[in-house]
Amino acid sequence: MECNALVVNTPAHRPDTRRSKSYGRSCVEPPSLFWQTPGHLTTLGHRIPTSRRAAKSHNITTKVDPEQVALLIKNEWKLSHVTPLYRFRHTQLKLYSKHLAAFIIAEKQQGVAVEVGVEAGFKVTFSAVLGIAETKEDAETVFIQVHSKPLFSADTPKAVWRGWLTCVNGDPEYLRSLPPDFVSLPLFCSSGPEYLTALVKSWFERTFDCSFGSLYLNSTMLNWLAALWTGCHPTSNIRYLKLAWNMPSQPPLDIAYTVNPQDAWELWNSIHTEDSTDDRINIEEVQLFMNGLEIHFFRHFKIYLSAGTLTKVSTALGSAHHDGKIKIGSSDYITTLLTLLTECALMKTPV
Repeated sequence: MECNALVVNTPAHRPDTRRSKSYGRSCVEPPSLFWQTPGHLTTLGHRIPTSRRAAKSHNITTKVDPEQVALLIKNEWKLSHVTPLYRFRHTQLKLYSKHLAAFIIAEKQQGVAVEVGVEAGFKVTFSAVLGIAETKEDAETVFIQVHSKPLFSADTPKAVWRGWLTCVNGDPEYLRSLPPDFVSLPLFCSSGPEYLTALVKSWFERTFDCSFGSLYLNSTMLNWLAALWTGCHPTSNIRYLKLAWNMPSQPPLDIAYTVNPQDAWELWNSIHTEDSTDDRINIEEVQLFMNGLEIHFFRHFKIYLSAGTLTKVSTALGSAHHDGKIKIGSSDYITTLLTLLTECALMKTPV
């Protein structure tokens, strides 16, 4: 098996200090009673799946506007999870556009640091991305763009922030249990300045009585992505499999491990036996695959990767980092990625 490795000393990480956030309360609606409902409505009761369907190539542009798809695969996205939105309506997106723009401008006038350039204001657009939803329980994806409006009207507004909320193959039992006034779009992806992300989240929390939190990807989820993407190599050349680990040494070490895609697939093919009727991958196969990669690395470099933390996985199909950043490299496998991320987001829904 051909592989390359890069070992880098890195500064010790600062401790992860997270502040809990209280639920927002709508500024235009009376507070919801969702969080006071019986436990079966607020508890997911999820079990972490031990098997998943293998990733299959699917030309999503046959049912989703290609221009909207292009926006999704264009940026690096920071992930968050969000609780159900109270009285959110897809039919009111134009109104939401005006309200969010007014909110951002008002915050700027009150002294909030919203400095982008010589813009006179902001224009916001909400749009539904029809076709990404996979089941009747999934709510349609909502895409948001914030444009700066220049001082000179002849200048074209410039997109300074993008974000979207989605739900793909969400837990049907949970989604059906929600009261009628709630819409679940648990996965929030944002790209742009942090202060605009904070303002957008604040507006949503005030308007729809919801709460956001950062979505981190643990080693198990990254292992799943490594296996799922590697399994796509025969039909869609993944070009490379790059993995990164952080080792708990003094000083800490960052290890970058690049595996030849054909070698990675041959290892995966020796572990996973395809079933034409129901091609599923189980967690034991994923663990064997990662163990095989780690053993090969040890033979060359005498370092036990299992002692460290897997922090990043990337192929030509996409990349994912444990701190909650993703890139979508190919729209053909977007459903597989968003299904897994929706599951991660729903797991974080507070009880």
